[in-house]
Amino acid sequence: MRLHLLAAATALTLALAGCASSGGLQPDGTPIDATSLKAGRSLARLDLTPAAWPAQDWWHALGDSQLDALIDEALHDNPGLGVADARARAAQAEAGIADAARKPEINAGASVSGARIPTTLMPADAGGGHFALAKYADVSFKWGIDLWGGKRAAWEAALGSARAAEIDARAARIELSGNVARAYAQLGYAFTQQDLARGELERANQARRLTSQRVAAGIDNQIALKQSDGEVAVAQQDAALADRAVDAARSSLSVLLGKGPDRGLQIHRPHLLTPAQLAVPDNLPLDLLGHRADLVAARWRVEAAGKDIKAAKTEFLPNISLGAMAGVITLGGGNPFTLPARFYQFGPTLSLPIFDGGRLRANLSGKDAQYDLAVAQYNQTLVGALNEVADELSAAHAVQLQLDAQRRAQTAARQAWQLAEQRYQAGIGSYLEALVVRQQLLTANRGVAALEAQQVDLSVQLIEALGGGFQPQADAPAPSSSSPIPRS
Repeated sequence: MRLHLLAAATALTLALAGCASSGGLQPDGTPIDATSLKAGRSLARLDLTPAAWPAQDWWHALGDSQLDALIDEALHDNPGLGVADARARAAQAEAGIADAARKPEINAGASVSGARIPTTLMPADAGGGHFALAKYADVSFKWGIDLWGGKRAAWEAALGSARAAEIDARAARIELSGNVARAYAQLGYAFTQQDLARGELERANQARRLTSQRVAAGIDNQIALKQSDGEVAVAQQDAALADRAVDAARSSLSVLLGKGPDRGLQIHRPHLLTPAQLAVPDNLPLDLLGHRADLVAARWRVEAAGKDIKAAKTEFLPNISLGAMAGVITLGGGNPFTLPARFYQFGPTLSLPIFDGGRLRANLSGKDAQYDLAVAQYNQTLVGALNEVADELSAAHAVQLQLDAQRRAQTAARQAWQLAEQRYQAGIGSYLEALVVRQQLLTANRGVAALEAQQVDLSVQLIEALGGGFQPQADAPAPSSSSPIPRS
């Protein structure tokens, strides 16, 4: 008897010693603490105010009711949003599957089957050659007890992924609203370019007529007339390009609205949009975590990856499941719902992984890598987001300085053109002098139009960099302060 006990104990010890182990496996990624990213010097020139976070309907501040209607239409009809919504629903379904795995499972079944037993298998006096019915019904119960919280961790991981996918869907709407606003501003710029091109064509035609008169009067020669013909042709080409730019901008808006090209033709010329003021919120690096959808989604993915590691670690541990089955069965024409026909079984089942060829370790190693990937993507998104805000603010400040200078140049060029035109009409100035001054005015006008469009575009990009009106969530995880990942 003692020899049997000693053999059993030795076998159990060897089995436990050979069990699959998670020792030596752990993730390496560490989320960046937002407060460690310094931006004070980069933002020192700007106003700091808590009210600088964009509103959810920030586009109303740009001052164009047609733009408001277009963004509402895009948010309702753009087919690309369906992709993000479908992914969010699929992630929610996965969370539901993970939640169901934590709960008991009850199944019921019943069957009736008939068979004729051939006499080659069973003699006739033993039942061979007769047709027999088998009636069967059962109810089963199965529940894998979550001793170590692995199933709960898997559910929490799936739930975190579902929340990340839901936020991705909201981020898609924020991005779409920004794209519509930028495309609308581009349409306004295209119309301005069209005005400039048509104005230049009119000036070129006027100069050509005047030059023709001067040639007829003997003041200018044929060289000046041919030069003016070339300037008219160039102006006609620029006008055609400007018309095409308007069509292209309208087509881009049609795509964003989820409509055919004729929808773009119905869009009227935009009003002059008002760019947002240069201001940033207080405590920008830290508060940016909750105001940017991509950062919140990245934080949820880090949290979900940590839960996946916990779930993978519990697979190395012993587990107990409960099972039970009860039913009735009978052969022939008897009633199965009688006491003699009953059967049942029940009992716990203990499982312990001993040798699996390295499957569990490979699975855990993969979960560690997924966590490190999620952390690296979060860190990259955080660093990129903060620098994006600083860069947009710097660009907007530089464009404002350029625009002020360009407007002064435009005023000077306009006055110079007025003088040159008067001198040319009076027969005092030369065609070359008037042409040079007119080109300077055209360059100045185009420069102002381009900088004004760039100012509006940067304003929209700054709004997007600050979150595009995304509202902070109280339950969003913070990786820098979350529970540490279990170590082996």
